[in-house]
Order: sequence, then structure tokens, then C-alpha cells
Amino acid sequence: MAEPSDIEFFFDPICPFAWVTSRWITAVAPQRGATVAWRFICLSIVNEGKDYATEFPPAYPTLHGLGRTLLRVAAAAREAGGNETVAAFYSACGARLHVGGGTVALWKGEPVPDDLVASILADAGLDPALAAAADDPGRDVVLREESELALSRTGPDVGTPILTFDPGLPTESSLFGPVISKAPTGDEALELFDAVRTLARTHTFAELKRSLRDPIEFS
Repeated sequence: MAEPSDIEFFFDPICPFAWVTSRWITAVAPQRGATVAWRFICLSIVNEGKDYATEFPPAYPTLHGLGRTLLRVAAAAREAGGNETVAAFYSACGARLHVGGGTVALWKGEPVPDDLVASILADAGLDPALAAAADDPGRDVVLREESELALSRTGPDVGTPILTFDPGLPTESSLFGPVISKAPTGDEALELFDAVRTLARTHTFAELKRSLRDPIEFS
């Protein structure tokens, strides 16, 4: 079970845009007196009814498979140490995969390093024994439950991240996104938080979108 919080953030660690959004929410939530619970949406489960050979680029089976592997370990981490343990693991995933260029290598067709999970756990300062969860399909039960929960709040045909404000309260509201290419800071970060929360709480609101965006930045 996820711990009580003001915001639930559903993520797949393989998604670079979710990572950027997570850095923004991590920085801005305390400034609004909000706590964040890290929850799971597994892209390989969300897309399991699709034909990867015809509907996705060649790297996607590897990328989404790695996302499932890492989420299994994240689930074990949460079981062992709670929400803060997941936060530490996710931070280490992002630093190695996105900031460190791991996802770029996988896009180029390089294989997943054999020591990747162990290295991430070491970076996060977590028990190396958690790596055993990577090969445990029993962990997929919670990944499926949380993926289905996330999509039940937004509807289908979305990805990660999904944010839920005020989970479990009458004011509970969720949105996919925001999809941002760089985490804003200062007043801009607070303005974006307030805008996203306002849109989420406007239950008649469904969508705003543009396909043009700046190159992604992890700094």
C-alpha cells in the first residue's frame, strides 16, 4: 500500500519526460506544503495488447521491458522501506538512465548492462538483495494493480506520469502530465504547480496539448 500523501505520482522509470516532471514535483511540492507518494504505472503492461513490431520503434521492447524490471525492484523497495526508499531508488534510476545517458545507449541498440540494477541500488544506498525482485514475475501483480488504478483515474490512451491530487478525498483529481522538457524553477515552478492543480480540480476539463516542444534537458 502507498503511504498517505497529498499527491500520488505514477511513474515508469524508463520515461525521460516523467523523470523531468518528477524533479519538478520533488522540488515544488514542499513549497506548497504537499507530500508526494511514488506509485507505479508500467508501460509494458499498459501496452501489452499492442504489436510492438509494428506500432513502436525497435528500441521500445527493450526500454519497456527494462521499465518493468526496475518497477519490480521499486515494488520490493517500497515493501522493505516505504515511500522514501522508492524515492531514493527512482532518483538513482533517473541519474543513471537519463542524466547518465543510459536510455540514449538503449535507443542506439546497445544491450542492458548486466550490472545495471545492482549499480542503481548501490547508487541509492539500498540493500543489494533487492535486485532479486528484478526477475520475480510475482511483483507484476502490484504493477498491474497500480497501472489499472492510474488509468481508472484518467481514462485510457495516456502514459506516464499521472498525478493525483488529494487522493482518497472528495477533491481527488488526476491528470496525465505535465509533460515538460525541462523542470522549471523559482516562481515559474510554483505557477506551473498551481495551474496543473487547478486544471486537475476542474472536472469538466479534459485536454490541452501541443506537439511542438523544446529539446529535453535533465539538468
